[in-house]
Amino acid sequence: MRVINLSSGSDGNLTYIEGEHSRILVDMGLSCKDATEKLKLIGVDGESIDAIVVTHEHSDHIKGINVFSKKFHTPVYAHEEVWKSGLCDKLTMQERDRKVFDDDFAINDLIIHPVEVPHDVKCFGLSVSDGDKKIGILTDLGHTNEEIFRAVKGCTLVYLEANHDLNMLKNCPKYPLSLKMRIGGANGHLSNDASADFAEKLILTGTRQIVLSHLSKETNAPEIAFNYISSKLSQKGLVEGESFKIDVALTRPTTMFRLKK
Repeated sequence: MRVINLSSGSDGNLTYIEGEHSRILVDMGLSCKDATEKLKLIGVDGESIDAIVVTHEHSDHIKGINVFSKKFHTPVYAHEEVWKSGLCDKLTMQERDRKVFDDDFAINDLIIHPVEVPHDVKCFGLSVSDGDKKIGILTDLGHTNEEIFRAVKGCTLVYLEANHDLNMLKNCPKYPLSLKMRIGGANGHLSNDASADFAEKLILTGTRQIVLSHLSKETNAPEIAFNYISSKLSQKGLVEGESFKIDVALTRPTTMFRLKK
């Protein structure tokens, strides 16, 4: 598999995954034009995309899907509960391109396992496997649990939310108290602390690459998240760069990962 995050954060999320016989996108919170341009940077044409898999209905995850799907006749997959909770009203592509799942499903040679994650709308994390290697995508979740851990346990690579620094969120002058409580609540977003705790469990069970994702522009920064989480893990005897690596997803394409069988 080849995997790359092309954009991450509240300005728009877009991840590209390629198997031997398939090319899919997870979410598209950018305009169709922007998404197409980012795909061209990695040598991929929009018309070659086999499907878009949607995690939830928020605009930073679905902004460009209507135009992209209509332009390229791309099927759009979302969990039955996500369609019912409001996605049907926001995505208006042809009925034939609406695909519903409620359990594991396949897109050509890629097997996708959804797991519900706690957020303020119906939302699902994903693991994606080619039958040998497996990657996980966990963003937009207020906390983790054993079901989520089981879903991504054994993933070589996990895109893991590290949305905010607790002190920066507490002291952010731009956010009202209600927004701070929502972000920091059980159905909001993972802090650097929570991300580090979950990363520890993943690393101890075989994950070799963590990509910190969905960082807030107002209450986090790439160097803050990387340094804090690396330091917290090192206190547990897990040293970044030895048995595992940490990257940070940005609003531009970052590292292309190649997972070989």
